[in-house]
Amino acid sequence: MRDLIEQGKNPDVAKELAQGFRERFASVPRVFRAPGRVNLIGEHTDYNDGFVLPAAIDLYMWAAVAPRNDQKLVVFSENLNEQSEIDLLAANPKPRGHWSDYVYGVVLMLQKSGVPPLGADLMLFSNVPSGAGLSSSAALEVSVASALLGSAGHSLDLKNVAKLCQRAENEFVGARVGIMDQFASCFGSVDHAILLDCRSLEFKRLPLPSSAAMVICNTMVKHGHSSGEYNDRRAQCEEGVRLLKRFFPEIKTLRDVSLPELESHRADLPELIYRRCHHVISENERVLRTVDALQVGDLAAVGRCMKDSHLSLKRDYEVSCSELDAMVEIASRSDGAIGSRMTGGGFGGCTINLVRTDAVETFQKKVREEYRRATHIEPEIYVSRAGAGVTEIEVLR
Repeated sequence: MRDLIEQGKNPDVAKELAQGFRERFASVPRVFRAPGRVNLIGEHTDYNDGFVLPAAIDLYMWAAVAPRNDQKLVVFSENLNEQSEIDLLAANPKPRGHWSDYVYGVVLMLQKSGVPPLGADLMLFSNVPSGAGLSSSAALEVSVASALLGSAGHSLDLKNVAKLCQRAENEFVGARVGIMDQFASCFGSVDHAILLDCRSLEFKRLPLPSSAAMVICNTMVKHGHSSGEYNDRRAQCEEGVRLLKRFFPEIKTLRDVSLPELESHRADLPELIYRRCHHVISENERVLRTVDALQVGDLAAVGRCMKDSHLSLKRDYEVSCSELDAMVEIASRSDGAIGSRMTGGGFGGCTINLVRTDAVETFQKKVREEYRRATHIEPEIYVSRAGAGVTEIEVLR
């Protein structure tokens, strides 16, 4: 099983995980798989009730599960070679700042949704890079929720699975993330992106052009949502809404404010709050322009929107970093590049690049060499198609 971590994508992961589970827990598991995601455009808009355009990727969290006859959840991480035990009947549970908090949070939200606390053994394996902005935490939450529901003989519709997984991260782990990551992990579709309205949760699947590949470049700089910066940005947006309500009392979030309305009261906002609001409101407009461009095959316009998105995230929202900026700059001047921007929460992690399919190999080579030269860091580069959402993987018994 350790070899799978090095190999990354491997069609035999489910089979190998099930075998490891049988050896550790002496029972036959069911196996569930949930993908990470990349966001083509629409960063930090989801928790402002805005629009996003994510796609599931073909990197996954696998969860093998079998019921126990007690009230314990025993969880083993293959990646960390570490086991954690959760007492499902514990009073007043608190997060411990440990990876198992994500699992525990899901368990608590399932209980609040009416799913009784049934004991289970879980074994987890992921090839979604942690801390890279590809939603490894959402993939974990969605795979665990699906596995525990399956083991308990219960079902929830996918929208409720996404919402309870978001609540696990918001209310238990302490990261005030929006709904996009969990939604994409639930509703991903092969070769399609998802236009999601984060207020109504209405969505539309958009086919991605076969002439363009998604190339994900990992700066290898780690980020952490719960470290404070992410939550600070959300609080700053909420402050912007509070101040703008004096002039537009009907607004609920920045989703309800137009750029002309924001500009008309720029002098009434602190400069920092204005810039945070400007990013979110302009980013919503860029998402919709990108969708229009994709639907008519105007990839040049898509690339311009991605460029403007990164600049806004760098200057107005201040969630980029020198390594992300270097990666975007190198990619943007590489042959075959259609568009490049940071993706995810920021402060490190990955860039998403749309690249002509006939130029992917040379693109990867140039980005790798020039990024290494500029930063003395060896990047990881993944070429991914848009993938399917959470599913159970049949394993021969």
